[in-house]
Amino acid sequence: MAVMNYLTRCHFDHGAIAQLPVLLRQSGISRPMLVTDRGVESAGLVARARATLKHPPAAIFADCPANPTEEAAEAAAGLYRESGCDGLIALGGGSPMDLAKAIGLLVTHGEKLADLGAAARGGRIIRPIPPLIAIPTTAGTGSEASIGAVLVLRDGRKEIFVSPFLIPTIALCDPELTLGLPPALTAATGMDAVAHCIESVLSPAIHPPAEAVALDGLNRAVNEGHLLRAFRDGTDRDARWHMMMASFEGALGFVKGLGAVHALSHSLGRLREFNLHHGTLNAILMPHVLRMHGGAAPEKMQRLANAMGVAGPGSTGVPNGSVVADAIDGLNRDLGIAPGLQSLGLPEAVSDETIGLCLADLAHLTNPRPWIAADYRALYRVAWPG
Repeated sequence: MAVMNYLTRCHFDHGAIAQLPVLLRQSGISRPMLVTDRGVESAGLVARARATLKHPPAAIFADCPANPTEEAAEAAAGLYRESGCDGLIALGGGSPMDLAKAIGLLVTHGEKLADLGAAARGGRIIRPIPPLIAIPTTAGTGSEASIGAVLVLRDGRKEIFVSPFLIPTIALCDPELTLGLPPALTAATGMDAVAHCIESVLSPAIHPPAEAVALDGLNRAVNEGHLLRAFRDGTDRDARWHMMMASFEGALGFVKGLGAVHALSHSLGRLREFNLHHGTLNAILMPHVLRMHGGAAPEKMQRLANAMGVAGPGSTGVPNGSVVADAIDGLNRDLGIAPGLQSLGLPEAVSDETIGLCLADLAHLTNPRPWIAADYRALYRVAWPG
């Protein structure tokens, strides 16, 4: 039996940020904490959000790391309590949005984050977090509409937190906030959205509406060319609109689950000494994973090829993963993304610990075909040199 539940309320368009005061009132928030990072602040977006408000936020936490950490969540949760906050505004990419969700967990559950993560398998996220308005400033992560968050814990694990209680109360999506995004970050976050769309379609979970939405997002980003347009001209308002929609659709899609791309990128992303960008990892890993999937889910591979506007095999049958993989390779080249993990400074051999984290990752469970440790090890060997 398929059980399907579809997520959150979204306010979407150029200039939507102006609705923030009304949405705060509707959400019952009178003393918000604004969670962001220094890059968003220096880009002037914090000032832009504050300019819509009659009164300043009760607290601002702007020290979100590139990969949010347990330490940052605890520091921000302390500030939330001290300031008497009653809700959250997350302004930024996936990191501030995920950090805001972790803050919400700490102030409502009073437990260690390690006890609330997916690895604990305890289902201990049992009550709503404070109301959260998520305002993305990149087009990729989809955290503004997702049931999950990812955080690096003190022991170095990159832990996933999953619960319907983590879905933001409102997603406030204003493509104008992405107009100043640099080309490299546009590329990396855009390929994150593409990975969400592709892996959610390939997931064996049954959710046709989610699959259809993900295919539409993939069509916008790749076939209609909006990712390349946004990369080449960051001021292209139409391309930015469609890429933010593709990102939102990717998040709506991955309620079905993800796959090996994300299992490995989550595991590699926990390596603090490298501070790797999640979207860049996904972009590099994606074509290699698709080729290793081979003939798995051939009908879904055909749908992906159609949505991307790439030629299938004609009358001889449906494409295997290499058709879609070749298209992703070409897109990566056009976006200036290096073909191998070596370019990120990663070691030539993957550790047993990283492989173990892949096998324990939730995304591993919804691969289109089962993988074992040897598959992840082989994939890393192929993807390292590119």
